[in-house]
Amino acid sequence: MRWIISGIVLLGLLLIVIPALMVRGWDFRSSPSRPAKTGDGVMITVYLHDQGKSMDMNLEEYVKGVVAAEMPAEFDLEALKAQAVAGRTYAARHMRMYGGAGSPQHPEADISTDPREGQAWLGEQALKKKWGTLNYHRYWSKISRAVEETGGMVLTYKGEMINALFHSTSGGQTEDPGEIWGQQIPYLKSIPCPWDQKSPRYKGEREFSIGELADLVGPEAGVVTAAQNGSNELVNVVEKTASGRVKKVRIGSKIFEGTAVREKLGLYSTNFTWRLDGDKIIFATTGYGHGVGMSQYGANGMAKEGKGYKEILLYFYQGTELANVYGS
Repeated sequence: MRWIISGIVLLGLLLIVIPALMVRGWDFRSSPSRPAKTGDGVMITVYLHDQGKSMDMNLEEYVKGVVAAEMPAEFDLEALKAQAVAGRTYAARHMRMYGGAGSPQHPEADISTDPREGQAWLGEQALKKKWGTLNYHRYWSKISRAVEETGGMVLTYKGEMINALFHSTSGGQTEDPGEIWGQQIPYLKSIPCPWDQKSPRYKGEREFSIGELADLVGPEAGVVTAAQNGSNELVNVVEKTASGRVKKVRIGSKIFEGTAVREKLGLYSTNFTWRLDGDKIIFATTGYGHGVGMSQYGANGMAKEGKGYKEILLYFYQGTELANVYGS
């Protein structure tokens, strides 16, 4: 009798389990395949721009190299933590395992170390050269702490990882991406940033001869002719953004986007003025970088006032939330 009862129980279990397995596609894993909360084993494929090859590396170790490359190691620990979260978010958003598109320029990789395509990254030898061997272990330990104490943390907006853009120095006011790229992003707004005035790049100047300016902007602008006709015809701002940056400017007879002038002339930012000094023209800038998202020197200024990395991040990326990319 006992074996009959056991057989009935076994048959019942089979009738329940087998259909369930068929529905799940005979997946015998005990849980969905996703990384552990610690990030162990989570790999990102990185295109090393200076070496011309791709390499797999642990995501958290990659983030350490990003923080080391993108932010001065002398910065306050809370600023370094904010950079770690921003850098991790930017990277994870591009990773295919999290639904990202990867690197458009290098299809085999998730992200590139070329700052023009992704975010900067430096390895051990490059960092020893940058910091010096004596400082390497001290700075690497500090950056490792910043990354480890924010392990897995990313910024999200309505449940999706954000485009965590950042720049060096805002010049007092961050920029709205709609003014530069024509795309409004709800968590990236133009906001006051009074904390980055001590940045070494808060103010900058570049000097050109009229001939040099003509060569840089192209002959179709007629710079030499405009200069001969008087200073009023040489450079005129046509339109500014709400934050005070140059959106459009006429140089000679041609109108340029402010971003194009910054690139052509190698200016720190699009927040610029100009003046003539004899046969030279001098462009004076305020701030450094595109101005969108977190100001790195602003983050450091906030940290020096006692603000933590969460407060820093939620100020620059308004309306966002922090989440663990490796799971709740």
